[in-house]
Amino acid sequence: MSVERMLPTPEAVDLIGLVRDIAERELRPRAAAAEEAGEYPRDLVRTLGRIGLLGLPYEEAYGGAAQPYEVYLQVLEELAERWATVALTVSVHTLSCWPLATHGTVEQRKRWLPDLIGGELLGAYCLSEPQAGSDAAALTTRAVRDGDTYVLTGTKAWITHGGIADFYTVFARTSDDGSRGISCFLVPADLPGLSFGAPERKMGLTASPTTIVNLDGVRVPAERRIGREGDGFGIALEALNSGRLGVTAVATGLAEAALQAAVEYAREREQFGKPIIDHQGLGFLLADMAAAVESARALYVVAARRRDASMPFRHQASVAKLVATDNAMQVTTDAVQVLGGAGYTRDHPVERYFREAKVMQIFEGTNQIQRLVISRELRSSG
Repeated sequence: MSVERMLPTPEAVDLIGLVRDIAERELRPRAAAAEEAGEYPRDLVRTLGRIGLLGLPYEEAYGGAAQPYEVYLQVLEELAERWATVALTVSVHTLSCWPLATHGTVEQRKRWLPDLIGGELLGAYCLSEPQAGSDAAALTTRAVRDGDTYVLTGTKAWITHGGIADFYTVFARTSDDGSRGISCFLVPADLPGLSFGAPERKMGLTASPTTIVNLDGVRVPAERRIGREGDGFGIALEALNSGRLGVTAVATGLAEAALQAAVEYAREREQFGKPIIDHQGLGFLLADMAAAVESARALYVVAARRRDASMPFRHQASVAKLVATDNAMQVTTDAVQVLGGAGYTRDHPVERYFREAKVMQIFEGTNQIQRLVISRELRSSG
């Protein structure tokens, strides 16, 4: 059962059709076993890159597809419906390229961006630290200028693709001037002094590695600083405004998968002489699940359209992220309930969807932070 979508162009319709075909053929059959084994599907990521899915929102001049964010997010949702880890990879990689694509000089973009979005390279986004998560301005990783290089020293935490990425977009402190003392660097993975902790033992998304990233005197050429010194915090927040829409789309796709699994089971499972979907108590629960998925989709599409129209969208992105990820947690919980005892076993995918949904409420800004952003917007409006 495919989601019926309203897309802006025939090209977008064809793209969604291609993504569905690849996701059904390549992603869905491998997801459960890979998550069980904790095996990252790097070969699939390269395949997606080679057909252009790692650079969808970026300019064609640099190898991107110049697709509206509205379309890019719906691609993420289609991927997440089949395998959330792969959709998260595309979202995080796109986020990692964002500072270079939007704040890099023309020379920097020409030199590095085509390779970054061409399919062979994988990115990671390094903002959080052990003591600086929601309070990102409190980061302590240092970047000290030394001639034509910067020497980076510190520790980044909760880094998706840590240890397997080919480049790291790193935010480090170049002065003690609070949020105005942070700068952004594009760090190749092969530089001496870069090392990684053991992968975190996570509740879900176990095929996607998350590690600590250690920078021990890593010498980064000054030409790899993105933007001016001190611009890094603003760049990071701008990137996250778009990145949290990526998480929103991934959460929506995950919720859609849980809904479909629950509906299919409810149609086939019989109790008291009829399919359980025909019992009002169960039917109403499924109706609420469907409404939650539809509302999440509508919210991220509206936010994306504002972004595509160069309108302010931070408030809408926070609302969409808050609602969609809370909804995904509720929908996956209810999907387990619909399947009853079967839903609590690993013989059915809803158990995995339930575990994967939780982190959606946490990364790219916890939902408590989203509420803070929304409330501040309300205070300053009018």
